[in-house]
Amino acid sequence: MTRITFEEMKATIKQAFLNAGMPEGKADICAQIHTESSRDGVYSHGLNRVERFVDYIEKGWVDVNAEPTLDLNLGAMEIYNGNMGPGVLNAIFAMNRATEIAKKNGLGLVSLNNTTHWMRGGAYGWQAAEKGFIGICWTNTESCMPAWGAKSGGIGNNPFIMAVPRKEGHIVLDMAMSQYSYGKLQVTRLKNEKLPFAGGFNQEGNLTDDPGEIENTRRILPMGYWKGSGFAVLLDIISALLSGGLTTAAIDRAGLGSCGSCCQVFIAINPLKINSQEFIEQVLNETIQQLKTSVPANENGEIFYPGEQSLKKRRENLELGIPVDDGIWAKVKELAYTN
Repeated sequence: MTRITFEEMKATIKQAFLNAGMPEGKADICAQIHTESSRDGVYSHGLNRVERFVDYIEKGWVDVNAEPTLDLNLGAMEIYNGNMGPGVLNAIFAMNRATEIAKKNGLGLVSLNNTTHWMRGGAYGWQAAEKGFIGICWTNTESCMPAWGAKSGGIGNNPFIMAVPRKEGHIVLDMAMSQYSYGKLQVTRLKNEKLPFAGGFNQEGNLTDDPGEIENTRRILPMGYWKGSGFAVLLDIISALLSGGLTTAAIDRAGLGSCGSCCQVFIAINPLKINSQEFIEQVLNETIQQLKTSVPANENGEIFYPGEQSLKKRRENLELGIPVDDGIWAKVKELAYTN
């Protein structure tokens, strides 16, 4: 397995984005987020997404020069048009605005319409937590998952994120509505591995842990079966209603690639407007302590709080280098250094 330093990966991704026509400052921020995603072990939405993002720029599905514009200001809530700009930059802007509003009011909600793929949604939960805010955000997507009881795609996997700041390590939950995202299927297939649990259906309609078979049928499994399916539907509807943007059905009709012209919602809450620091630490510490004293189901097993394994992977990859798939790394280098 090849490992690449953070600095080399970021510089290579940035150059690929510059070659695609991104302004220098924007290329730097986007390259930072892609590299941080791979650093934290979310390879599917880091390095592995660079080629597709460049392709979308070349197709005109992402406007590298666009900036979000205000549609509506309701005080504690603001709605912006993303103008099909880079989803990473739009999302950073939106969560930043949400935290600025929450700093004053205790709670801030910012929604985006007409934006593009935000890559790793967890990045914006970490962003809020780093600033001391509880963060909640989600996006709708094109249809890429069958509703429960269906075998054709009709709903999005609509990633949902919650984050709570904590000195010893932020608690961050980043999850798609499918048991595994397509990115996770790709990463697992490239490693020639099986999924830990069944993640979708094969051609015969049976549940399988083979990622390649699920990619072929595109019948990914909603998390919690009917519960994940229903959760996905409501996230889609609420994101459209809060932003005045497109539903999954309309995103499908637009046909602008993965998450092209999607809607996103960003909520920031200032916990210190409600609680003392002492009470916050008590809540967090007693919860983590109870988790850690749980009896593992497997011998030598360990119980992790949400986000803990990302921090563990972050430390490992910064020390040893970020692992890459050789074929994907070669393609990104080609985008960066071949005229």
